Amino acid sequence: MTTTLLRWQRRLTGFTTRIGQASAWLALLLVLGMVLVVALRYGFGIGNIALQESLTYLHGSLFMLAIAYTLAEDEHVRVDVLYQRFSPRTKAWINLLGTLFLLLPMCAAIFWLSLDYVGSSWRQQEGSANGGLPFVYLLKSLLLVLPALLSIQALADGLRQLLVLLGTQVDQPSKHPEDHL
Repeated sequence: MTTTLLRWQRRLTGFTTRIGQASAWLALLLVLGMVLVVALRYGFGIGNIALQESLTYLHGSLFMLAIAYTLAEDEHVRVDVLYQRFSPRTKAWINLLGTLFLLLPMCAAIFWLSLDYVGSSWRQQEGSANGGLPFVYLLKSLLLVLPALLSIQALADGLRQLLVLLGTQVDQPSKHPEDHL
């Protein structure tokens, strides 16, 4: 049973990790786009609303797609005044209960509360009102993608904590992924 749980934990984490690593390229596009906007604006006096809005799209997409990866790498913000002193088993209990009773319900709430909002945007094929990009509905769709990806990683993290509680050796997230380059 533990090998099956471990296999699923690795698959789910691998999925969110690949999406997070792929979305990291959005940061490069965001920087290059910002340089282009500044160069056009101050170098040539050219303003482009669609180009400026694309930066908002990239910024939102980067955060919405990479949040599950941040959880997978255990790089999320944690106030650990007491947590750092706990045993691995106590930490596993805290993480498992937090995942089950806080993170997963929050993901469900975000998804549920966003359904009508995103659906309405899709029905209208909502675009920018001021001549920008015509794909606002795609950006709003990330409000459903975010809780879905975060839920997948929450399940993977819950499995990891359960395996720790069962006494199985589990790969812990790398604290500094850049060390593996």
